[in-house]
Amino acid sequence: MAAPHDQYVGSSSGLGTSLRAQLESLSASSSIAEAAIARDLEEDTEEEASSSDEDDSDGSTIRQSEFSMINSYRRPSYVNPGARSTSIFSSSVPEHGYLSKKERAAVRDEERSLLRDNHLLPPKHPRRGSEGVLPGGIGKRLSISALRKVRSAADEETAIDTDAPSENSALIGGDPTLPYGGLDTPRTINKTWDEAVASGKISTSWRREAKVLTKSSAPLILTFLLQYSLPVASVFTVGHIGKVELGAVSLASMTASITGYAVYQGLATSLDTLCSQAYGSGRYHLVGLQLQRMLYFLWLITIPISLIWAFGTQILSLIVPEKETARLAGLYLKILIAGAPGYAAFESGKRFVQAQGLFSATMYVLLICAPLNAFMNYLFVWVFGWGFVGAPIAVSVTETVLPLLLFLYVRFIDGYQCWGGFERRALKNWGPMIRLALPGLVMVLAEFLAFEIVTLSSSWLGTTPLAAQSVLGTITAITFQIPFPMSVAASTRIANLIGATLSAPAKTAAKVALVFAVIVGIFNLLLLSTLRNYIPMLFTPDPDVRELVAKLLPLCSAFQLFDALACNCNGILRGLGRQEIGGYIGLFAYYAVGLPISFGTGFGAGWGLYGLWSGPALALGVVALIECIFIWKTSWEKAVEDANRRNIMG
Repeated sequence: MAAPHDQYVGSSSGLGTSLRAQLESLSASSSIAEAAIARDLEEDTEEEASSSDEDDSDGSTIRQSEFSMINSYRRPSYVNPGARSTSIFSSSVPEHGYLSKKERAAVRDEERSLLRDNHLLPPKHPRRGSEGVLPGGIGKRLSISALRKVRSAADEETAIDTDAPSENSALIGGDPTLPYGGLDTPRTINKTWDEAVASGKISTSWRREAKVLTKSSAPLILTFLLQYSLPVASVFTVGHIGKVELGAVSLASMTASITGYAVYQGLATSLDTLCSQAYGSGRYHLVGLQLQRMLYFLWLITIPISLIWAFGTQILSLIVPEKETARLAGLYLKILIAGAPGYAAFESGKRFVQAQGLFSATMYVLLICAPLNAFMNYLFVWVFGWGFVGAPIAVSVTETVLPLLLFLYVRFIDGYQCWGGFERRALKNWGPMIRLALPGLVMVLAEFLAFEIVTLSSSWLGTTPLAAQSVLGTITAITFQIPFPMSVAASTRIANLIGATLSAPAKTAAKVALVFAVIVGIFNLLLLSTLRNYIPMLFTPDPDVRELVAKLLPLCSAFQLFDALACNCNGILRGLGRQEIGGYIGLFAYYAVGLPISFGTGFGAGWGLYGLWSGPALALGVVALIECIFIWKTSWEKAVEDANRRNIMG
C-alpha cells in the first residue's frame, strides 16, 4: 500500500519474480563489478596513492583477519520503495570490507567495547584510589555495579597469578591512570580481538544489544520519517480540497512509483556494488565515474518515463472508471515530469555518498528539504490559490532541490575526494552497470505491484473508497517507518557478528530485534485503534471518507504486530545471508495468499475496501509466522560457517 511517493524512503528490497535467476545474478555481481573496475583501471592514466587510507593513526596497518569485524562489516545500504518492502544489500560490501576511515573507526570502537565488557581490556574510566574508602563513597562501594567491578577485578587478579603469561593476561595490566589502561591502541585491539574470538571469550548481553539497536536505528528512523514527510505533506494539503483530489493523488503517486520512481531506485542499486568496488580499488575518482554513468543512464531512461506520464490521463482513463479522477491524476503526472531528472540525480547521489560511508549526508539534506516541502505545499495550494496543481509543483521543486543540496554537501563538507570531474569515459562501458541494475529493478518492482494493485483496485469501488485507500495507505506507511529502519539496523548488526564468527552474540541480537518488533507493533496497534476516530480528521474534511477510514483502522491496527514482526524477520534473514528465504515466503504470501483473498472478499464477497485490506493483513501474518519458525530452527553455528565460506570464495 505505497502511499504517495514512497520512493523517497531509503532502503528496501523485496525479491522479485524469477527469484532463482535473480539470486544467481547477485552471486555473479561481484565478478562483474570487478571486471568493470579493472577495465577502468586499464584506461586510467592517473597515478593516485591507494594506500593512504589503509593506515591507522599509529602507523599500524588494518588487518582483515578471519575473525575481524572489519572484515565482516556490512554497510546499511537500503532502499524502501513501498510501504512494506524489505532491503537490498550489496553482496560485495561485506565480502570485501571496503570501508572509509570513519567506518573502520566505528568498527574498532565496537570491538574495543566488547573486549572491555568481557573484561579483556580495562575500563575506559580508571577508578581513583580513594574511591570507596572515604565515607562519601560508601554508596558507590556497595552498589551492584561496584560489586561487579570488584568481583571482576578479583577474577582478573586470580587469572594473572595462576595462569601462564599470555597476550590476554598482559592486557589486564597497563597504566591504571589511563583510559582502558592505555591498551586501546589499534594494534593491541586487533591482536586481542582475534585471540578472544578464537578462544570463544566474546559474549554479549540483552542490555548491550538493546543499546546498540536503539543507537543504530534512531538516526535511521529520523531519516525515514523525514523522507516520508515529503509525500505526506501533499496528502495533507490536497486531502482538504476534496475526496476526488485525494483519490487522484493516491492514483497518480501509485502510477509514478511503478512507472518511474521504482525504475530509478531499482537501476540505481547497481551503484551499491560498483561504487563500493571503485572505492575499494583505491582509485577514488572512479566512484565519481560510476556516478556519471548512472546519472546519464537514468536521464536517458527519463525520456520514456516522461512520455508515459505525459499521456497519463489517456492511460488511466482506460483503467479507472472515474474520469475526473483520471484527469487530475494525469495532470499530477505531467507536472512531475519537471522533477524527474532531479530525482534521478538524487538517487544516484545517495549511492555515491553511501559508498564512502557518509550516511548522514542524506539526513542533513532532508532536514532542510522536508520542512521546505511542507511549507511549499501550503504556500502553493492555499496561499497562492493554485489548488490541486500546487502539490505536484511543490514535489517537483523539492526533487530539484534535493540533489543540489547533496552536491553542496559533497563539495563543501565531505565526499568531494571521490569526484574526479566530468569524463568522456562515462559515455562507455555501460554493460556491467546495466547487467547489475536489471536484477535490482526486478526486485523493487515485484513488491510495488503486490501492494499497489490494491490501490488501483480500490478505484473500481468508487471515489470515497479510493480517497479512504489513500489515507489508509499513508497512515500504515507512516507506522512502517519505525520497524523498517530497525530491521536495517538489526540486519547490519547480525551480519557483522556472523561475519566475525560470533554466533551466540548474533543470536542474542536477533532475539532483541524480535522483542523490539513486538513492542513497536503493539505501540502502533494501540495508537491506531485508540485514535481511529481522530486520525482521519487530519487528512480530509469529508465525513464519508472519515467514517470509512475510521471503520477500517481497527483492521489496519490489528496487523501492525504482524507487520513489525515480518519486517524484522526479514532483517534477521538478511543478516544471516538467507534473504532468498524471505523472498520466497513474500512472493507466496503476497501473490498466492494476499491478492486472491483481496479480490475474492473485496469484489466476490462484496466486502469492498475492507475485503481488499484483509488480503495483505493475512499475508503479513503468514510471512511473520513462517519466518519466525525458520529463524527459530536456524543453526547459527552453520550460519557462521556459511559466512566464512562466502568470504573465502569472495
